Amino acid sequence: QVQLVESGGGLVQAGGSLRLCCAASGRTFSGDAMGWFRRAPGKEREFVAAISWNGGNTYYASSVKGRFTIFRDNAKNTVYLQMDSLKPEDTAGYYCAASGGPSYSQSPNDYIYWGQGTQVTVSS
Repeated sequence: QVQLVESGGGLVQAGGSLRLCCAASGRTFSGDAMGWFRRAPGKEREFVAAISWNGGNTYYASSVKGRFTIFRDNAKNTVYLQMDSLKPEDTAGYYCAASGGPSYSQSPNDYIYWGQGTQVTVSS
């Protein structure tokens, strides 16, 4: 059974940092592009960041570029999202996703596997 399990969310003050972790199991994801998405209450799910299958290329939403860093450890079948300089508007449920192939995409429709999400709350 393929599973993606996120962890690392929590409550943090504005300006603080969190590191999200997405642990994959059931098959190797070393050949898949991976992404992070988020959904705030009352808003659509939005793209946050993506990383190519080998970690050689990364992509970010303009709202997080320069503050968030996506990276992966294929030996551990794990992808991370380092979030620095957090803002209250970053408050959302954060979801890890696997594309099922090497191609990166900003569209959630192009991702096959999804985790259950982890909540990030940033207080002002």
